[in-house]
Amino acid sequence: MSIKKGTAWKFGDDISTDHIAPGRLFHLRTNLPELAKHVLEDARKDFASEMKKGDFIAAGRNFGLGSSREHAPAIIKLSGVSGVLAKSFARIFFRNSINIGLSLIECNTDLIDEKNEIEVDLKNGIVKNLSSDIEIPITPLPDIMIKILNEGGLVEHIRKHRDFQLL
Repeated sequence: MSIKKGTAWKFGDDISTDHIAPGRLFHLRTNLPELAKHVLEDARKDFASEMKKGDFIAAGRNFGLGSSREHAPAIIKLSGVSGVLAKSFARIFFRNSINIGLSLIECNTDLIDEKNEIEVDLKNGIVKNLSSDIEIPITPLPDIMIKILNEGGLVEHIRKHRDFQLL
C-alpha cells in the first residue's frame, strides 16, 4: 500500500544513527525489539513512549548520518513508524532503510508542524498535510523502490520474485 496516514513528530537537522540507536545501548543490538523501545531517545526522550504505530518522523537535512549500522532504520521500523520525511538523508541510511522496507520521503518538512496529521502517497509523489490543507511534492522514488517497500524490503522482494536482477 503506497498511501499512509499518521501524525508527524518533528526533529531537526543532522539526526545521526547514534541519536536513533543510542551507542550506550550497543549491548541490545541482538535484541532489536528491546532496542526499538529506545528509538531516538537521545534526540527526544519521549518519542518512543509517546509515538503511536503509523506515526511519521519529519526531520530536517541529513537524517541518518554517521555509522552505517543497520540497527537504526530497523528499530525505527520495529517501533511502528510508517516512514521518515526529511529534506535529505545520509546515503547509506537511505539504502539500508529501503532494504529493510522503511519508507523514506524527501520533501520540504518546513511545511509540516509537530503533531500535524499527514498522508503520504508514494505512488503519486505527494504528502498532504491534512492539518493545514496543503500538498507538498516529494522527490519521487523509482517504481522498483516502491515495489520493494510495499513487499516489506529487499529480502522479501527477492523471496517473492526469486530474482536478483532488480532493474
